[in-house]
Amino acid sequence: MDNVDQKRSDNIGKAVSTSESDVNQENIEAWKPEDNSNPQINNPKEEIDENAIIDAVSTIYDPEIPVNVYDLGLIYAIDLHDDGKVQVEMTLTAPNCPSAQELPVMVHQAIEKVKGVTEVKVEIVWDPPWDPSRMSDEARLTLNMF
Repeated sequence: MDNVDQKRSDNIGKAVSTSESDVNQENIEAWKPEDNSNPQINNPKEEIDENAIIDAVSTIYDPEIPVNVYDLGLIYAIDLHDDGKVQVEMTLTAPNCPSAQELPVMVHQAIEKVKGVTEVKVEIVWDPPWDPSRMSDEARLTLNMF
């Protein structure tokens, strides 16, 4: 090989000479940026999986009832947006529910951990009012409400 030496510039602009024999192709790795990501901030280009949102919400239980908020029928709507935003409309079993302050926060925190979610808004709504007909069959069975 006639031209074995290749010239390249390093980060301060000096010319450095390397030969092909010095470069071992097996040890070359592609450059990857340092992982400075915050686990709470997700990539907005990732598609949000609706089932993952439901699974996350299903981990939240009303402290007074042994059924999760999703199966209780407290989640009225889950809107997923292309930019990673999730909007949730939920209610409580009663306006004077002792968990009125903590349940929406717990739902918010569970959803923001889902891959692809960039922003969460949880809104409490009272219309229509919650009633036991909104519960899943599994919740009715758990609470002996058949």
